[in-house]
Amino acid sequence: MQIIENTRSLDSAIIVRCDDLRRDLSPNTVLEPCVRMNIYDLATAFGTGANQQQHQHLPASQRHQSGESNLHHTYNYLKSTGQMQTLSAHDLNNTRRAQVPIIFFNRVPKVGSQTFMELLRRLAIRNDYTFHRDVVQRLEVIRLSPDRQQELAEMVSDLPVPSVYVKHVCYTNFTRFGLPMPIYVNMVRDPVERIISWYYYVRAPWYFVERKQAFPDLPLPDPRWLKKDFETCVLQGDPECTYAQGAIHEGIGDHRRQTLFFCGHDDQCLPFNSPGALERAKYAVESQYAVVGVLEDLNTTLSVLEKYVPKFFSGAPSVYFNEVNLLQKINKNNFKPPVSEEIKELVRRNFTREIEFYQFCKQRLYKQYLAAQLPHH
Repeated sequence: MQIIENTRSLDSAIIVRCDDLRRDLSPNTVLEPCVRMNIYDLATAFGTGANQQQHQHLPASQRHQSGESNLHHTYNYLKSTGQMQTLSAHDLNNTRRAQVPIIFFNRVPKVGSQTFMELLRRLAIRNDYTFHRDVVQRLEVIRLSPDRQQELAEMVSDLPVPSVYVKHVCYTNFTRFGLPMPIYVNMVRDPVERIISWYYYVRAPWYFVERKQAFPDLPLPDPRWLKKDFETCVLQGDPECTYAQGAIHEGIGDHRRQTLFFCGHDDQCLPFNSPGALERAKYAVESQYAVVGVLEDLNTTLSVLEKYVPKFFSGAPSVYFNEVNLLQKINKNNFKPPVSEEIKELVRRNFTREIEFYQFCKQRLYKQYLAAQLPHH
């Protein structure tokens, strides 16, 4: 086992327009039928709004019970609609479509990915694979030109097998460049909770200490910007907290679009909360990703990862929960104040499709879990 932190970085990128959706994704993908559960019918089953936000602050034992409740509701829904009869772990397992034993974890910011990376490092020792991550960069470029996408795909494909590679980057289609399809995994989080977490993360004192140590010439931010709380930012209509529909933003300071990491590098993925970006992101999750975990339900996430990607995640639940006190401290921001439910609901109104995507990923995760429990699997 070897842990490698200094794989070569991609030093620049340009905004380009990629090909259409099916070319951007694998041409050999076998898709499931297009009929899906209505996401709004499942709102109660998956927990939204205040109930879901409260869930994040429950003790571990109560969170486990909440996850079981969500699974129970999902099971009842699938059974009542006749979908349990056709539920298949084989059909839901994209790991079997991968052409090389390399995990490509294009991690979304502020979804617990630092903790997840630590788990992967520890599992590398247990499961005998090599861990790699991108180097820390001055500016995190997540959308790449076709040339940079190919460079990234070639570099990952050249890693020794089995390996894990981790980077903040949009979904990248390796087969488009004639390279073997890796095992795609990622994590998602409640979109509003994630954007609040990001808001305070980039204002945390230790964040600037780390950035200054890595890049000494970086200027210090305006103290007024540092002191502005999220609620004031929203209520005053600050551009940083105005989540206008269809708005296009670029740069390290804009992480409102969780869908962007699944939609891909195309310009169509840029408009915030757009139906096009939503559908492309859903398509990528279903056709390409082995597992997309959910931060708010780690019990189910780790169980599904262990079942569907056993080479890399064998023993993941025990490794995580036996060392949970250590892992949960990674990147934890004690400087983040509470945000009122009223403000969250105001913001939530503008995140409708981002929320739908999050619920879609939860739905798929629960279907994978339930399918793996069926007697014939």
